[in-house]
Amino acid sequence: MDMIKNENYTSAAEALIKRLLPNKAEYFEVLIPNSDEEGEDFFEIIPKDGKVVLKGNNPVSVASALHWYLKYLCNCHISWNSDQLELPDLLPTNFDPIVRSTEFNIRSYLNYCTFSYSMPWWDWERWEREIDWMALHGINMPLAITGLEAVWQNTLRRLGMDDNSIRNFLVGPAYFAWQWMDNLEGWMGPLSQDWIDRHLELGQKIIGRERELGMKTILKGFSGYVPTALTKFYPEAKIYKTDWISTFETAQIDPLDPLFVQIAEIFVEEQYKLFGTDHYYSVDPFHESQPPIKTADYLEHAGNAIFSAINNIDPDAVLVIQTWSLRQGLLRAVPKNRTLMMALTGTNWKKHESYWGRPWVVGMMHNFGGRSYLGGNLAHFLSHALRLKRLPAAQNVQGLGIFPEAIEHNPIIYQAATEIAWHQEVQDVSSWTKQYATARYGSLPTAAARAWEIMLSTVYQQKKVKIISMESPICARPALYTPSVSMNGDMVRDYKLIDLWSAWDEMLKAADELGAKHTFQYDVVDIARQCLADLSLLLHQEISIAYKSKDRDALQKAGEQFIDLMEDLDDLLATREEFLLGKWLTDARKWGNHEEEENRYEQAARTLITVWGPVTPNALFFDYSNRQWSGLIKGFYLPRWKMFIDYLLEQPENPNKRYHERKLRKSYGRPANNAHPFFDALSSWEKSWTEEHATYASIPVGDSIEIAKRLYTKWWPIMRGESKQVVPLALQAEYLGELLPQPEEPKNFGL
Repeated sequence: MDMIKNENYTSAAEALIKRLLPNKAEYFEVLIPNSDEEGEDFFEIIPKDGKVVLKGNNPVSVASALHWYLKYLCNCHISWNSDQLELPDLLPTNFDPIVRSTEFNIRSYLNYCTFSYSMPWWDWERWEREIDWMALHGINMPLAITGLEAVWQNTLRRLGMDDNSIRNFLVGPAYFAWQWMDNLEGWMGPLSQDWIDRHLELGQKIIGRERELGMKTILKGFSGYVPTALTKFYPEAKIYKTDWISTFETAQIDPLDPLFVQIAEIFVEEQYKLFGTDHYYSVDPFHESQPPIKTADYLEHAGNAIFSAINNIDPDAVLVIQTWSLRQGLLRAVPKNRTLMMALTGTNWKKHESYWGRPWVVGMMHNFGGRSYLGGNLAHFLSHALRLKRLPAAQNVQGLGIFPEAIEHNPIIYQAATEIAWHQEVQDVSSWTKQYATARYGSLPTAAARAWEIMLSTVYQQKKVKIISMESPICARPALYTPSVSMNGDMVRDYKLIDLWSAWDEMLKAADELGAKHTFQYDVVDIARQCLADLSLLLHQEISIAYKSKDRDALQKAGEQFIDLMEDLDDLLATREEFLLGKWLTDARKWGNHEEEENRYEQAARTLITVWGPVTPNALFFDYSNRQWSGLIKGFYLPRWKMFIDYLLEQPENPNKRYHERKLRKSYGRPANNAHPFFDALSSWEKSWTEEHATYASIPVGDSIEIAKRLYTKWWPIMRGESKQVVPLALQAEYLGELLPQPEEPKNFGL
């Protein structure tokens, strides 16, 4: 490392400390030794003359040292859902030096989907905060695709396409994830030039800051995805049309066509002009689609063409490849040391023989679509990567990765999954969690400690490592039988629903001491939200039972109670910014320069989290990104359920004329758009909702703790009475008799 680079690194680390702790920055000293050696990342925390020296081999290591010091020596906490940074006047310096290193020199972050489900409306202020979060949590290799639309525009201009055709090819802002994964084009477009220009500037600032902190960014490579309109400009090229899950038409150019090399080289050149390079290129040929020829010989030649085209422009290029829909043949012609395999869930490595000896990153993928749920297998995240690294069969593991489809939830899971990189041994879950909670609140009263013990034995001990959505009927398309809300979701709970209510109760007991802490308030709301969502499973069953029993009075009562629960849940969520539909919509509209543009961005924001895609008879994606948000419940989910309950109440006694679901056409267990006249009308209403512009609160309203107390008092007796507990999973045996066989599910759902 030369002297100039070292000075820049030191300045970058010092600037991060000032952003986080403006009143305490003078008490920290940053030390980054001069070295050109590529060893393990490390940090040291050293008390010195009333100050704290943070020593590391790069700014990310220094930031990780700062985070460690704040957590373990100051009982402070940094998260998406508020910080707890109450430091004493004099910083703790009475400790022995702390030295940490990591076996995981790659710590990667972000899924393409995260940019759409969480980040589409972010400005620089929010991005700056996130990049600091990355550094503090040890991330050193983020995916960086903000502003990529400008690269595509410049590339297609050089290929002779006019700007109108180019902007019609580019999707609307909330859908870039799937365009960059080669899945769709044009949807919710066209894209304005203003958006392209402003996001180019934003993307450059993001990558600039990430590199200042010593991170290596993963940029986009070219693997054959092209506009369908390109055939008009190059009619002789081998461009074939394909589709994604029978809904969105796209096009691929054959990697063996000479035009492929030309496009790939232009793309990498144009990207370099705008963003430079760290030599890592994300390429996923035929992602969730099929190659034109499936022979091993063809795939090998195609893989060679893709690698060679990028390598021609960047001789140091490394292809970063998701193992989501992997084809070994594509890799055969690519040198092992020029690939980095991203195992998104970290679980299919045995099937692929540790990716045939190639370097790989063991990942975690904790969330689909931004769905609201409290839970995860905490023990797994505190152990899996370390145990895997110790296995002889997995010696080519080079790092760990955090790849959720959406973020800003379950902060304990993400702290565990990132912090484990700096541990040498598997952590005891109970003691680690106690320290986590102490830092999160600044202290840990007995009642709060008991609440976390209960959560460890319920929501955070999920027995299955696979992603569990823990969905709620509240968000589901109304039906008597709701096995899931989304196409790949579920209603599964692997704990007794009533047990989690004890955690809610214990948190309320700790409120006198901790109630002013924003971190505590968020946790109370989230625990209460999960308890009420769990209760909704049981209250929904009452609707189904009453209807099947032809007990109209019971049906009306059950329906009113279910609606009442939804209204109360909405009021609770309205107290926290993290759960506001209005903020999501307001953030979208802020990017518009005039009313028409603001309306289009709002429509995209509404569409993504409801119907997702086109409202057609064969639609699959509706409610994929369901969320328990204030505004979305009262404005979208509740009206759907009220329409359905009213419809049920109108049904005649005659079984031949009465509504039933046995023969309804289903889309993964859910009534399809054209399953029945009611759902025809409902799907039309859903689409019309995405085109509305009613305003929703974008600023929190109400006292989180007081509302949580009121709702506990109101709903606990109901939960206690319902807790004869027909467990939802067991109840689905009844569902199965009502459901017709479904088509085989696609193997992957990276929506």
